[in-house]
Formats: sequence, C-alpha cells, structure tokens
Amino acid sequence: MKQKKFKTVIKASKEEVWSVLWSDVTYPIWTAPFCEGSRAETDWQEGSRILFLGSNNNGMVSRILSKIVNQYMSFEHQGIIENGKEDVTGADAKSVQGAQENYILQEKDGRTELEVVVDITEAYSEYFQKAFPKALQIVKELSEK
Repeated sequence: MKQKKFKTVIKASKEEVWSVLWSDVTYPIWTAPFCEGSRAETDWQEGSRILFLGSNNNGMVSRILSKIVNQYMSFEHQGIIENGKEDVTGADAKSVQGAQENYILQEKDGRTELEVVVDITEAYSEYFQKAFPKALQIVKELSEK
C-alpha cells in the first residue's frame, strides 16, 4: 500500500469546506467521481462506524478514527461490502484493513487548503489518481458558491 496526497486551495472558509465535505446533501455530489450514487451511512462522530456505499450497495466498512471539527477527519478502513454484505475476513477485505483516509483543512487569508492523504493499494492507484482530483474540484466549486 502506498500513501498518496491530493490538494486544492478553495476560496472559502474551512467551516464552509467542512460542511460541503460531510453534509448528507453535498457528500453524494462530490463523491460521484468515485461511484455514482455514493453515500455514507454514519452519525459522523469520532469512533463511529461508517459505511461508504455506492448505488449498487458495494463499498467499504470503516470507522471514524479521529475528528476535529473544521480541521481534520480520519477514516480507517476495516473491510469491504459486496452486494450489501460486509466482509472483514476475506482476502479483498484484508488488503484494505488499516488503510487510512485523512482530510486536513487549513485556513489562510480567507482561503482553505484541503489536503487528502490516503493509503492506496496498487490495484486502485490509477483509479484514485483520476477520481480524487475530480472530486476535489467539485468540493471547490460547491464551497465557492
């Protein structure tokens, strides 16, 4: 697994960017480049379970490792979901276990730098290299409205 970083600067406060990232209304919009119909099932609280799902009910089972409102959100992946069924013991599930996805927001002069640091398996490297820049562009557009 390799760590990849994606970054954008947004002309909006970190509160506005945070809201776009984790609102039930905007989350499905900016995550569409990963999978149409994306959604997150969670209460967004530190330590809570989170299911990252697509319209096909496939996705990831994770937990919110750390949360500092308007500054930092960290997820740790625990397994996969296929056809609505969780798997934390199979080979595919084990390949993502422990991988993290971290969102860091820093505001400077009325702009917010959003950096995403993710652990990516080689099999998904190309996919995420294409999807993350598109997703962050949508976050930027939604936040700057």
